[in-house]
Amino acid sequence: MAELLKGAPVAAALNEKMAADVEKLKSAGITPTLAILRVGERQDDIAYENGATKRCEKVGVAVKNVVLPADVSQEVLLEQIDALNLDDSVHGILMFRPLPKHINETLVCEAISPAKDVDGITNGSLAGVFAGTDNGFPPCTPKACMEILDFYGIDVVGKKVAVVGRSLVVGKPAAMMLIGKNATVTVCHTRTVDMPAVCREADVLLVAAGRAKVVDASYLAPGQIVLDVGINTDEAGNLCGDVNFEQAEPIVGAITPVPGGVGTVTTSVLVSHVVKAALAKAKC
Repeated sequence: MAELLKGAPVAAALNEKMAADVEKLKSAGITPTLAILRVGERQDDIAYENGATKRCEKVGVAVKNVVLPADVSQEVLLEQIDALNLDDSVHGILMFRPLPKHINETLVCEAISPAKDVDGITNGSLAGVFAGTDNGFPPCTPKACMEILDFYGIDVVGKKVAVVGRSLVVGKPAAMMLIGKNATVTVCHTRTVDMPAVCREADVLLVAAGRAKVVDASYLAPGQIVLDVGINTDEAGNLCGDVNFEQAEPIVGAITPVPGGVGTVTTSVLVSHVVKAALAKAKC
């Protein structure tokens, strides 16, 4: 039976540290504040918004909710982003994607100030990840994976790591962050030849494929550490990951469950970025 790398204790440790930093800020008269910018009424966005709001409230971070209609013009959306950039009381901006098709998403994302881009969606933030600097903030999901590795004492120095998926949201930044930890990283994608064989050779497997249970026993080897980033719904309507958990658990050494794994940590990472942004602005 594999060890379960549960997200709850990781999130709790992050929350404890944040609470101390928030008290430090509030003693200086500063309330760290996250602006959540939502366009339309997508249920998954609303669910994440509710979760983020609760997590913020738990550690004393304020939330400013900005909701725009799905047919909002690009000009009005850009004006709202500009207002949030200039608002000194706002330390972080979270904008939900995808945006409606009539909006130029790339242009709008780049309008967010990198100093307030707590979800790592601007080129400025991603440049910091790829250059290995502290400029901006990394995307929250791959950062959550790093927090899990650190919390459970999983050392990847010199280890072979396979990352399944090459998106700018998870795969590519995760690969860069793992290289920053001195791992030897292979990025797998739809054109990878014999992907199962490549994955079996890895000591650590990080899966962000975006397909339910696509990684089965043929991808896995005894003793592996598996980080499953996926959140999907199976045929029975149950939440599941990109890894077939039932096949993986008897084989691998440790695995993040879905739900209760990486996703549990991601929201705490987002809030920690808001607190860090507030600390940087206050120069605390």
